[in-house]
Amino acid sequence: MWANWINFVLGIWLIIAAFIAGITTSKSGSLWNDVIVGIIVVILAYLATTKRKAICWVNVIAGLWLIVSAFIPSIVNSKTGNLWNDLIFGLVIGAFALIAALQKSS
Repeated sequence: MWANWINFVLGIWLIIAAFIAGITTSKSGSLWNDVIVGIIVVILAYLATTKRKAICWVNVIAGLWLIVSAFIPSIVNSKTGNLWNDLIFGLVIGAFALIAALQKSS
């Protein structure tokens, strides 16, 4: 359950980071990618505190998407910190979602 709350906070960071100059740019798809994924992570992490483990697996997929999207040129702007933000937070969100999914199954 604690892993879901960590992902809740990380999802909020993704939303906030989308509007911080130097991390994303409003001219790229990175802003909307981070906002949408952040909202999904926040909602699903909150729901996962009381619902079935299947919700945790969707956050694993969201983490993997952040990693993949960091290498899609139309989404990421290499002149910003978005590549590293998405890579690091994709790995961390995916890892905590995996921990949460496996905790609920035992």
